[in-house]
Amino acid sequence: MQKTRRHLELLAPAKNADFGIEAINHGADAVYIGGPAFGARAKAPNTIADISRLVKHAHRYHAEVYVALNTIFHDNELEGARELVHQLYDAEVDALIVQDMGLLEMDLPPIQLHASTQTDIRTVEKAVFLDQVGFSQIVLARELDLKRIKQIADATSCNLEFFIHGALCVAFSGQCFISHAHTGRSANRGECSQECRLPFTLEDQKGRIIGKDKHFLSMKDNDQSANLRALIQAGVSSFKIEGRYKDLPYVKNATAHYRELIDEILTDMPELAKSSSGHATYTFAPQPEKTFNRSATDYFVNGRQADIGAFDTPKFSGEALGKVTKVGNDYFEVETNIELHNGDGVCFFDVHKELVGLRVNTVEGKRLYPNEMPADIRRNTIVYRNRDHAFMRLLEKDSAQRKIAVDMNFYETANGFALTVTDENGFSATATCEAEKQSAQNLEKAETSLRENLSKLGGTDFCTQGIEISTSQIWFIPASIINNLRRDAIEQLQQTRDLGYQRPPRREAAQPPAIFPEDTLSYLANVYNKKARQFYEKHGVKMIAAAYEANKELDEVPLMITKHCLRFSHGLCPKEAKGVIGVQGTVTAEPMTLINGNDRYTLKFDCKPCEMHVMGKIRKNILQIPEPQPVSFFPKAFR
Repeated sequence: MQKTRRHLELLAPAKNADFGIEAINHGADAVYIGGPAFGARAKAPNTIADISRLVKHAHRYHAEVYVALNTIFHDNELEGARELVHQLYDAEVDALIVQDMGLLEMDLPPIQLHASTQTDIRTVEKAVFLDQVGFSQIVLARELDLKRIKQIADATSCNLEFFIHGALCVAFSGQCFISHAHTGRSANRGECSQECRLPFTLEDQKGRIIGKDKHFLSMKDNDQSANLRALIQAGVSSFKIEGRYKDLPYVKNATAHYRELIDEILTDMPELAKSSSGHATYTFAPQPEKTFNRSATDYFVNGRQADIGAFDTPKFSGEALGKVTKVGNDYFEVETNIELHNGDGVCFFDVHKELVGLRVNTVEGKRLYPNEMPADIRRNTIVYRNRDHAFMRLLEKDSAQRKIAVDMNFYETANGFALTVTDENGFSATATCEAEKQSAQNLEKAETSLRENLSKLGGTDFCTQGIEISTSQIWFIPASIINNLRRDAIEQLQQTRDLGYQRPPRREAAQPPAIFPEDTLSYLANVYNKKARQFYEKHGVKMIAAAYEANKELDEVPLMITKHCLRFSHGLCPKEAKGVIGVQGTVTAEPMTLINGNDRYTLKFDCKPCEMHVMGKIRKNILQIPEPQPVSFFPKAFR
C-alpha cells in the first residue's frame, strides 16, 4: 500500500535490532538503525542478519526500517558502500538515510533514498533540489521555524521529516568540524567526540569574563509535544525521535508518548491516516521527562528564544525534588511533595558546580539514606531525581503489546462452516471446514462459547474488533472445530498481509538533471570522494572544494556554524538592543571568545542570517591521519 503525504509516520531510533523491535511494539511506524558501517553513530553498528530480523518483525505491522548510511565516504570506501547497499536491499530494508551524494552516482538497487539531516536542509532551494534528484524523504534542519517548513512543503513533493524529540546538536547538522579538528574523529564520519558538551569560559572583546565553567555550547533537549499539530499543518509527515545511542527505557517511553499524541490527532483529523498497522497498549503511563533529557525546549520552531541552552550541565539532572532541610551522618532530609522509592537515583550540584549523583538505598518519609553519603551536601541544596526506580522497573519488563484489529464473520456453508477475518487495512482471509450441524440445546451458552473461542487471538498479532454470526440458527459446534477454523483463518490472513506488503519505491531523478542552487561549493559541502564530485558537476557546480577532512589548506575557518547565539542568550543581541544606549554605547555584534584549557575559539556573529560562527584551526598533529583503507569485511553469507 503506497503511502502519501496524508499519512503520518512516527519514526523511532534503534541502537540494535532488539531496541528496534521494542520501538515497533510501542507504536513506531518506522525505525532507523545503523548497519555494519558508514553510520553517523559509529558506536552503534549492526549486522545484516540482525537488521533482517528487525525487518521481518516490522513488516508484520507494515512498519518500515530505514538504515542510516549517512557518513561521507573516502574513495577507498565506495565499493564497500555499494556492496553494503545491495546487502541491505536483499535484507528487505525499506530505505537508506544518506548524506554522501556519491551514492547517487553508483549502481544501486531500487531502494528508496532519504536525505539525512547532515545534508543541511535549511533553504527552499536546497530542499527542491534534493526533491528533484530522487529523494523520497528529506530530514529538515532542526533549526527551522514553522514558516520556513511550510515554504518547503509548498515547493516540494517528497515527504518532510522533522526531529521532534531528543538531543540537539548545537551546530547545523553536517556543519560541525570541531571534533575532527581536535581529535581526528569526524562527526561526518560517525565519530563525534562531543566537544560541544565541554565547559568553557566566555569572554567579551575586551577580555572581561561573562561566564566561567559553563557548558555554553550544550543545548537542552528537543521536545515538540506541544507543536505536533502546527508541524502537521506546516507539512511535516514524519516525526523523528533522536537517540540511536540511548537506552531501551528512553526508546520505549518516548515512542509511547508520541504515539499517544499522534493517535489523538489522527482521531481528531480523519483526513489523515496512520502509516502502519496495529494499536499499542502499555503497562505504564508515558512520561518523557523521566528518561534521559537535559530539560526541554522547542528550539526555533516558534522563533528564537533565549532559554534553549543546558549551560549548567550536559547530564541528566531530572526532576527537582526540593531543598535539603537536614543533614545527618548517614542521611539527609528533603522537603518535597514527590513520592520517593528505595533505589531512586538523586543528584545535586556540589560546591564546584559539578553534578553529583547517588543512589538512595532506603526512604523513610522525607529522610533519604544514600548508598554513600556525599561530603559536601548541606542545607538548602536543591536535590533532583534522575532515576525513578518504580517507573524504570515498569520499563525494564515487557511493557507494550501491539495488536492489529480484525472483524470476524462466521457463517455456515452447505456442508459446514466458514470464517472470514478482515483486518483494519482491508486485508481478508477465509477458512472453511466440514462439520455436522447439530442444533444447540442451550442457545445462549452455545453462542457465548462460539464468540469466546473465536476471540482467542492472544498468541497472535491480532485482536478481535467485532464478531458477526451469520447463521440460520445457533448450532452446537465443538470448541476444537472453532479453534482450528480460527487458527487457519488467522494464519491465512498473516500470509495475505505478508504478500500484500510492498516496499516503498525508489523515485526517479528529474530529467534533464536539476541544477544545484550554487555553482561553487566550499568545504562545507562535505565532498570527500570522486563520485560526490561527479554528482555535483553533473548538476551544474563548477568549483568544488574538498571536504574539511581532506582539505590540508584550511587555516582558521568556522568549525561550527550555529543558530544558537551567545550574544542573544546573554542579552547582547544588536537586533534586540537596537536603539538602546548603554554605558558603552550602542550594542554591536563584536566577537567573543570561548576558552577551554589551551583552546581559544573566536565567536563571530553574522547577524543577517542570525548565525554564530565558532572559529578555529585544525591541530597540527591531526594532519597526519592516514587515509582509510578499503572496506572488505562483510560476511560472505550476506553477499
